[in-house]
Amino acid sequence: MTRKQYFLIILILGSLSTISPFSIDMYLPGFPAIAEDLNTTISKVQLSLTAYLIGISAGQLLYGPLLDRFGRKYPLYAGLGIYIAASIGCAFADSPDMLIAMRFLQAIGGCAGMVAAQALVRDLFPVSETAKVFSWLILVIAVSPMIAPTVGGYITAAFGWHAVFLVLAGITLVMLIAIFFFLPEGKQADPGMSLKPKAVLGNFYAVMRNPQFLVYTLVGGIASAAPFAYISGSPEVFMKIYKVSEQEYGWIFAVLSVAMVGSPQFNHLLLRKLRSDQIIRLGLVYQTLIGALMVIGVYAGWYGLVGLIIVLFLFLLGQGLTAPNASALSLAPFSKFAGSASALAGSFRMGIGALVSGAVSLLHNGTALPMVVVMTSCTVLGILIYFIGQGSAANYRNAELAGAVPEL
Repeated sequence: MTRKQYFLIILILGSLSTISPFSIDMYLPGFPAIAEDLNTTISKVQLSLTAYLIGISAGQLLYGPLLDRFGRKYPLYAGLGIYIAASIGCAFADSPDMLIAMRFLQAIGGCAGMVAAQALVRDLFPVSETAKVFSWLILVIAVSPMIAPTVGGYITAAFGWHAVFLVLAGITLVMLIAIFFFLPEGKQADPGMSLKPKAVLGNFYAVMRNPQFLVYTLVGGIASAAPFAYISGSPEVFMKIYKVSEQEYGWIFAVLSVAMVGSPQFNHLLLRKLRSDQIIRLGLVYQTLIGALMVIGVYAGWYGLVGLIIVLFLFLLGQGLTAPNASALSLAPFSKFAGSASALAGSFRMGIGALVSGAVSLLHNGTALPMVVVMTSCTVLGILIYFIGQGSAANYRNAELAGAVPEL
């Protein structure tokens, strides 16, 4: 493909991948306004975020088989259509329960973009290029939190929180048009791919038996859940504990997102010298050390607002080293079942994100400690799984190189 085509495909796939970051981040500054308008608490509003993450986790298991059976585009059109309708429903929600329900449906639709984007990377680019492509996607995803909360804060202040969801619907409609005209088809429909429950579960089972997929999905999913703890806890921490305004919160979120923009670029450089698994180890060790410093400092009361922002920034710098490399290694063994593999990986990642988000809400104690403890716990568990699973993953890669593993 030409450089122009390469850039356009990356831009579209990256935009699809940003549906969830925008859906999560753009309404965060409106939490206090939503709680006041719907006569509820911020903790109850946080459950709409948890519902969104649960919806993504469940929905991806649905879209994986559909993408393998019907090709990439038709399920994508259906999912984005559901997302647009649910976003309008969120805008007109008149109770916290209705908002939670609409957010769940919004996630069911929006997750089609996440699964399709990852599967299309595997379809359109050679295996040797996927880690680099995923780094570009992570860059696009990382830019969205710089924009979304800031824009969301100004939209909420100027037009109310309802307008945020109408803007999300409009952005997704533009994406839908771009996909129709400019995105290649990728893997064609496979009429022989059965959608009967037994066959679908069999495909998922075949994917999960792959040691490389299992190890790097667990590592990437758990370690990548750390930002969900930050996303869930930060409105309470910054706007309630430190008393910043909606607009100020948006700018703080944007500053911290710079960390996640820079690290994927560093990953590009590291890939010239190190293997993806080595970079994962480097990132997890770094985040574990910074996380320990973060937890100790918050517990001891070392940090004011600026100090907390700095240590969070340092922690998030390591995030872009784990996610793209874990995604590339987990999907590398698959061709035929790339959609199912992408769905399983994404479902696990978002399922863990939902648990982490809910844990921060449940552990709320009026301090930043629940947020930073859960963030650090994710990286500690990720590095433990990495070291435990390295042997089986390495053995699989050697067998694959020797031609002793059938193509999936």
